[in-house]
Amino acid sequence: MIRVGIGYDSHRFVEGRPLVLGGVTIPHPVGLAGHSDADPVAHALIDAMLGAAAAGDIGRLFPDTESRWKDADSMVLLRKANELIRARGYALLQADLTLIAEQPRLAPHLDAMANALTGLLSLPAGSISLKAKTNELMGFVGRGEGIAVLAVATLESR
Repeated sequence: MIRVGIGYDSHRFVEGRPLVLGGVTIPHPVGLAGHSDADPVAHALIDAMLGAAAAGDIGRLFPDTESRWKDADSMVLLRKANELIRARGYALLQADLTLIAEQPRLAPHLDAMANALTGLLSLPAGSISLKAKTNELMGFVGRGEGIAVLAVATLESR
């Protein structure tokens, strides 16, 4: 059986934190606010995977009310989410993500993000697709206030 899930995440920019996207630290003067390391790529992918497995969402699995997730590495959270879907009898086949930001320019970092994600999830090269878009100066992303990410994940019964 094939199952598909959709994920979304967004975070606002804040001073004093690194910008982490897809497990990669991106050179930028500001990072993203969040309880964990605020990696919206990992968070959107987690939600897409959990959704496809009918396993809830990132907020239920890693609630921001629990101090153990404070400043957590989102790649660790992604690994745990992958273990959960595997325990439910599913395997991630592929994922497609769209990163929406006015700044910084993300295209030069997409391959590194894809490599980090496929490596962590033990997937073959080409299993994770990442695209960078702007929001044409519209909305909070267009005003440069933060970053948003959309993700679609395809799971297969094992």
